[in-house]
Parts: sequence; C-alpha cells; structure tokens
Amino acid sequence: MKKLFAMLLTACAVGLSGGSWADDTPSVSEPAVVSEAVAVEMAVPAAEAPAAEAAAPAVEVNKGDVSWMMTSTLLVLFMALPGLALFYGGLVRSKNMLSVLMQVMVVFSLISVLWAVYGYSLAFGGEGAIFGGFDKLFLKGVTIDSLADTFTDTVKLPEYIFIAFQCTFAGITCALIVGSFAERIKFSAVLLFSVIWFTFCYLPIAHMVWGSGGYLLDKGALDFAGGTVVHINAGVAGLVGAMVLGKRIGYGKESMAPHSLTLTMVGASMLWVGWVGFNAGSNLESTAGATLAFINTLFATAAAVLSWCAAESVIKGKASMLGAASGAVAGLVAITPACGSVGPMGAIVLGLISGVVCLWGVTGLKHMLGVDDSLDVFGVHGLGGIVGAVLTGVFTAPSLGGTGGDDFSIASQVIIQLEGVVITIVWSAVVAFIAYKIADMVVGLRVPEEEEREGLDITSHGEAAYVR
Repeated sequence: MKKLFAMLLTACAVGLSGGSWADDTPSVSEPAVVSEAVAVEMAVPAAEAPAAEAAAPAVEVNKGDVSWMMTSTLLVLFMALPGLALFYGGLVRSKNMLSVLMQVMVVFSLISVLWAVYGYSLAFGGEGAIFGGFDKLFLKGVTIDSLADTFTDTVKLPEYIFIAFQCTFAGITCALIVGSFAERIKFSAVLLFSVIWFTFCYLPIAHMVWGSGGYLLDKGALDFAGGTVVHINAGVAGLVGAMVLGKRIGYGKESMAPHSLTLTMVGASMLWVGWVGFNAGSNLESTAGATLAFINTLFATAAAVLSWCAAESVIKGKASMLGAASGAVAGLVAITPACGSVGPMGAIVLGLISGVVCLWGVTGLKHMLGVDDSLDVFGVHGLGGIVGAVLTGVFTAPSLGGTGGDDFSIASQVIIQLEGVVITIVWSAVVAFIAYKIADMVVGLRVPEEEEREGLDITSHGEAAYVR
C-alpha cells in the first residue's frame, strides 16, 4: 500500500508540472527536483516564442484596408468617368461635346487594358532604376492569394486591388492630356499617341517615383499621390501637343466660350469627391495617414477656390463660376504630392498659392507662350503640379506642421523635389514630341478644316450631343 501510495503521489507531481511518465521517473522523495527541471524545460520555448515572432512577424490582410482601397479605386474611376469627362465636355463648344466624352472614355479603357498586359509589370514588377521588369507581363503569377506591399511589413493588400488602384491612375493621367488638343485632333491619333506616351513616359516616371528601386524614390523625392507622375507629366505632354497641332481655326477671332458651365461645375465637383480616393487612397491603408491626406485635400481645394475667385475679382472685377471650378482643380492638383506629408495649415497655404499661380498660368503665361491649350491642361495641371511638388519640400518640415523627421532640411528636400520636376518635364516633353510626330506620320494629327468647322461630334463619331 505504501508503494502504491508513493506511485500515486509521483503521478500527481508529474501531471501538475506538465511532465510525463518515463523510465527515469524520479522517486517520491525528489518532487522538488522534478518541478525545477520541468519548469526550466517549459521556460525555454516560452522565452524563444517572442524572439521568433519578432523575427518573422505575422502577415495580416486587414478587411478594413481592403474595403478602403476598393472604395478609393472606385472614387478614382468616378473622377475620370464621369468627372473629368463632364468637366472637359462642358468647357468645349457644343459641336465637340461628344468627341471629348468619347476620347476620355476610350483612352481610359485603352490604358486599362494595356496596364494589365504590360503596364503594371513595367511600373511595379521589378527593381530597376527607370523601368520595372517583365516578370508580371499579362499579370503572370498574380493570383487571388498574391499580396502587394504597403508601408508596413505586417499589413498587406491583395495584389489585385493594388493593380486596379494604380490602373485608374494611369488611365486618368492619359485622359487628362485630351483637354490640350480638344476640338481639332483625329480620334485615331489620340489613341496612337496615348499608347506610345503611356509606354515610354508614364510607366518609367511612375516606376522612378513609386516603384521599388526607382531612381527618384531612392533619391528621397516626395510625391504622395502623383504631382509629378500624373499632373506635371500630363501637363507637359498637353503643352507639347498644343504646340505641335497648332491653334484651332478661328482661335482669338471667334467665340470659343464653354457651352455648359453647369456641366463643368458638376464635373469639377465630381473630381473633388473622387480626389479623396486619389489622395487618401494613396496611403494604401485605412490609418491616420489616410485621414491626413483626406483633410488636406479638403482644405487645400477650398483655399484654392477662394484665392482664384479673389484674384479674379481684383483683375476682372467679377468672380466667375469657371474660375471657381478651375480653382478647385488647381488646389486638388497642388495638394496631390503633398497631401500625406504636410499639415492642414500648410495645405491651406499651398492651396492659396496654387489658386493665384494657376490663374496666372491660364491667362498671362498662356498668352506669353502663344499656345492654344484648349482646356488649360498645362496652366492648371502642369503648373499646379510644379507648385505642389516644390512646396512639398517646404511644408513637410516639422517646424511648419509637416511630418518630416527631426533632421529634415527644407533646402535639401527642395533640391530633390526640383530634380524630380526637371526630370519629369524633360522626359515627358521629349517622349510626347516623338509620339505626336509618329502619330502624325502614321494616321495624321488634325482633322480637315471643314470637319473641324462642322464639329467632331458628327464628323468623327456620327452623333450629336444635343438634338435640335
């Protein structure tokens, strides 16, 4: 009985301490030794667990982030269709309304397909300094389980939504250029130009600024949502296009007033709403960073509307609806590169500056250049993008409410920003000029004079926006 009792006591000691029966089970007289040995054995994996977790953090696909990015992608699509299309459509004469709507919609669609075929791969598929790589042509290797990088090591996005989000950026950038040569270009020339410029200008600039190993990214250039990639890029291409095609027939002699400022205002308002996805979505996560971009987009745009209207009142004696809508777009453009790194007060100042500068761009500068940039793509997008990109290097400073670190240098950052601006201007201008010339040789750029006078709605598409 004593032996049986001793065995029961030993079993209880081993069980309570997490041990197990073995040939070397200690006797009942050694319970303290058993407990100490087991405790040491259990302490080893417990101590190693945190170290293992620190070495390989768990990857999390957050439903909130995915939902936000799907919403943001939808908002950017809304910017282009119908926002940009209506904004541009209202600015042209009624006989060219459908032609502009058609160009925006088809260019966006064309670029979307090309993005899936090779655009995404060249922009984000590798680690070159200028181009990505060819490893993701036709979205090779991308599955429903593929993950795209965000700004942290632990939070990831399904690659499909990252591809879709970036696709909308590429599509709207190419569609922006349409406004510079509106009312006089062949539809086929628009499409051919868009393919060439997208391939050899948009993709390398996007990779240099945002892609892994990109030249400007590694230099430390700040472009949160596309000041260089989208707006300077498109603005310069538009300016070159206006120069190459020449002025519209009757420009400066005949009235070419917008046929519907109502539609222009509606389109501008849609752009403002959609731009929240454009800017705040570029945070790629539903975090405080997205809220900063959100509020900056709101404040900068409102400030630009006010400054444009105020300056217009001083110059012309009246503030116009066209001016208010243009001011809104100018503010949206200028805050785009800065929205994730400046404070709200910095955003307001940036908006105030951009409103006045872009007003000068579509009046004084346009006349100085003598160019018929039909819908002021360079004056608003190009010039607004330059202002925003450069001032990002100023207002990111923590002393001015920005998110820069303690060692942030305004002078050094502005130099880096200027380098990005210059590279984008030169690259876009050269590629655009070559692309226009190729399109001219292959299909011709301008419609015949009689077709331009009749209007591109009927002559190019066989339809009319308004039935009389």
